[in-house]
Amino acid sequence: MDRFRIFGPCRLEGTVNISGSKNSALPIIAGTILAPGTSTIVNVPDLADIKIMNILMESMGCKVGRDWNNNLQVDTAGLNNPFGDYDIVRKMRAGICVLGPLLARCGRAEISMPGGCAIGDRPVDIHLRGLRELGAKIHLRGGYIIAEANGGLVGRNIFLGGPFGSSVLATANVMSAATLAKGTTVIESAACEPEVSDLAGMLNKMGAKISGIGSPQLVIEGVKELKPVEYKVIPDRIEAGTFMVAAAITCGKLRISNCRLNNLMAVVDRLQNIGATIEPSGDGCIVSCEGNLKPADVTTLPYPGFPTDLQAQLMALLCLADGNSIITEKVFPDRFMHVAELNRMAANIRKEGPCAIVCGVKKLIAAPVMASDLRASAALVLAGLAAEGITIVNRVYHIDRGYEHIEQKLNTVGAKIKREKEQ
Repeated sequence: MDRFRIFGPCRLEGTVNISGSKNSALPIIAGTILAPGTSTIVNVPDLADIKIMNILMESMGCKVGRDWNNNLQVDTAGLNNPFGDYDIVRKMRAGICVLGPLLARCGRAEISMPGGCAIGDRPVDIHLRGLRELGAKIHLRGGYIIAEANGGLVGRNIFLGGPFGSSVLATANVMSAATLAKGTTVIESAACEPEVSDLAGMLNKMGAKISGIGSPQLVIEGVKELKPVEYKVIPDRIEAGTFMVAAAITCGKLRISNCRLNNLMAVVDRLQNIGATIEPSGDGCIVSCEGNLKPADVTTLPYPGFPTDLQAQLMALLCLADGNSIITEKVFPDRFMHVAELNRMAANIRKEGPCAIVCGVKKLIAAPVMASDLRASAALVLAGLAAEGITIVNRVYHIDRGYEHIEQKLNTVGAKIKREKEQ
């Protein structure tokens, strides 16, 4: 198992190129199931989660590989085993994304309940409710979801809201399944995240008829078949936001290329209020900060609100603000396992229910810390960049799930991070 040894503090300066979106690529790979044949997906990052999804696809009879230009080619013509094994799906939450496409194409699917990061309760009831509305018969047995639609799926008006708002993966699952359903499906309270819009864009290129993309109401007119396509995945807004925070926490200056700033306006707003300067530039932006960080109140919300996947990173930054900040988590209220680890680095954070009270300190001090999930890992790396001394971040396999060669990218702009085996 690997760990990072981070020599701090440092100041970041230079250019960072953002990779393709993990949260787009995973449901898009699953979506290729809907069209027998070979689809080419451009701008797919080299991540642990992507590799797990590829293994899942291959276990079902598909062929997956990179071409000479590093594009992902997915041949689903030989799909003959609509089964998602526990040993694969338990490693990644997005494994559930194959459920809707398999149901639409094969009329049957058996998928293990998914795993993923330890960030709180994330039930799949919204997925199952939506697919049942389309006519699927679903039951649970031995930790597996068994879904059948032998007579085909039928379009319906479906409400997908949950106790914490809309669900990105449930919207992806139901939307994908509805493309081949008979009649028209209307999804109310659909997730509006750019990653959902990206999947919808690919499905439409395959021949689907989806309108209302980017809004809480999606209208899907079912078609008889879809065709394989070539499609380019959007840039990863969470990786971009992480590097924006990295520039601010190190009082540095980064040009972030391949970044869609219009997908990050809530993040831009909070960072500017905290004290960062963000200027649009070409295909991205320039982020700089001279210190003197101000406290802020932040509430995570579904898009276009502040993303829960950047909550931990922003918390690391607010540890160094001059005053008290309040972070309220309204998407995953238990997503605060990084609090104890940041406090080990001399931060002053107190958790109260779904909130964290962050009392700013003059400096962070290096310490050995343990990564609990993907985004918490990123937060600890950012804290290590700003801390005095040598920070050891253990269990960085989490960060490899969602950030493509993050230590290499950071080292090219002034960081000093060494990847090594845990002792």
